[in-house]
Amino acid sequence: MSATTNTVYTEFSGWIDPPVDIRPPLTENLTCSVAVIGGGLAGMATALRLAEHGVDTILLEAAFCGHGAGSRNAGQLASAPGGDIQLLNLLYRKRMPAIIRLTENAAAHVEDLMERRGIDCDYEATGNVFAAVSRGQLGRTRRIAKILRRAGAEVQEGNARELGIPHGFLGGMREVHGGIMNPGKFLRGLRTAVLGSPVRVFEQSKVTDIVRDDDGVLVTTPRGVVHAGTVVLATNAHAGEWDITPKRLSSPMWVTEVETEPIAPERLAALGWTSRSGLVTQHNIMENYRVTARNTIVFGVRRIERAVDYPLPERSPDPSVVAELAEAFHRRFPPLADVAVDRAWGGWIGISSTWLPVAGTVGENVYYSLACNGHGLAQATYIGSLIADRIATGTTPDDLRAVWADEPRFGRAVGLVMGRVGVRAAWAIDRFNDALNGSKRIARRRYADAAPADAERSRAVGVRSGAHQ
Repeated sequence: MSATTNTVYTEFSGWIDPPVDIRPPLTENLTCSVAVIGGGLAGMATALRLAEHGVDTILLEAAFCGHGAGSRNAGQLASAPGGDIQLLNLLYRKRMPAIIRLTENAAAHVEDLMERRGIDCDYEATGNVFAAVSRGQLGRTRRIAKILRRAGAEVQEGNARELGIPHGFLGGMREVHGGIMNPGKFLRGLRTAVLGSPVRVFEQSKVTDIVRDDDGVLVTTPRGVVHAGTVVLATNAHAGEWDITPKRLSSPMWVTEVETEPIAPERLAALGWTSRSGLVTQHNIMENYRVTARNTIVFGVRRIERAVDYPLPERSPDPSVVAELAEAFHRRFPPLADVAVDRAWGGWIGISSTWLPVAGTVGENVYYSLACNGHGLAQATYIGSLIADRIATGTTPDDLRAVWADEPRFGRAVGLVMGRVGVRAAWAIDRFNDALNGSKRIARRRYADAAPADAERSRAVGVRSGAHQ
C-alpha cells in the first residue's frame, strides 16, 4: 500500500478546523479612517495595531480571517530573511545589517504578541536549522553563516549531533532566534484578538474594486462600499487582482505541506532530534521538516507551481506532489519508511521581485505589504504592525525603512527566474544533485552509524538511573 493511499486532501489548513463563528459580510456603505484589505497575518496585525493607536479601522476579508497562507505553512517562525541569502548578500550587501535587524526583531515581535495576547499555539523557542543533506549543501550553510554573522545575526554551526537534528542530516546552521508553532492556532488567536478589538470586521466580503476619489479611496464589495481615507493592501499573493496594485510586485506560487500519521514517541526519540528545531534543506527549492506537539512530522514544498492568472483559484494539493514529498521524507528518515501521510494541504504565497519583503505606498493613501518569500509568519506580522505605526504617527519606523519602496517600480527578474521554465529547472537540478549525492544511502548509513552510539548512551542512562534509585 502506498504511503499516500489514505491521505486526506483539504482546501484549507491541516493545522486547525475553520471557525464556527464566521462574521457576516458587508451589506451597507460605511466610512472609516483606514480600511485594511485581507484578514491574514499582515492584515490582522495591521488592524490590531491601528486599533491600539485609536484609529477607526475596518477590516475586509474574502473568506474568514486566517483563511490564507499564514495558517497553511509549516509553522516555522524564522529569524533570517527568506529566499537565497547568498543572492541577497550580492544584491544588498550594505543593507544586510538592517535586513537582519528587521528579521530578528520580527521573530521577537511575534513572540511578544503571543505573550501579550495570551495566544496558545504550541510554540517552542527551538530556533530553525539550515540543514544539509550533502557536502555541497554543508558548504552552502557555512557560507550563509558567514554572511549572517557579518551582518550581525546570531547563528550556530555544527554537525547533526551538535545541533540536535536527525541522524540523516550532515549538519548545518541554526538560527538561534525563533522556533516552531501551530500556525493555525496562532492565526486563530490573532482573529480572536481582532474580533475583541474596536476594529469593524467583515468576513465573506471579497473586494472587487479599489479606486481613488477626491476625498480618499472607495473599496467595493458585492453588497457594500467602504469609503476610507487610507487603504492597506495586505493580501499577499492575491494582490494582483486589482489594477491599483504595483505591477510585477510578486509572483504567486502554490506550495504544499503534508503531515504524517502519529508516530510513537520512542520512534521519534530514536531519530536524534533532541533540539526539535525546524529544518530547511539547502536545495534550490527547499524541503522543510518539523516535529509537532501531536507527535507527527509536518514537511513540504520541494516542488512549487506558479499561477497563470488572477484571480487565484481555490485548490487542493496535487497527489503527485504529495507522493513526491512522501518519497523524500522516507529518504531523509529511513527508520520511518512505514509511516504514512495522514493529510495534505497547501496555499498561495508571494515571491517578490526584489527577493525581500516589500512595503510602500501607491500615492499617499494606498499602502501595500506583501511577499515575504516564505517567511511571512514573522515578517508579515511585524511589517503590518510597523505600517500601522507609520499611518498613526506619520513617522517611518527604522525597521520598516529596510524594505520600504519609495517608488513602486519592480523589475522583471522574478518573472524570469520564477517562471515555469525556471522553477522546473531548479527542481530538476535538485533531483540530479540528490541522485549524484546518493542522499538515501547516506541517510541510511548515518542512522546505522548512530545506532550503536545511541544504544550505548541508553545503557549509560539506564545505569545512572539505577544507581540514582
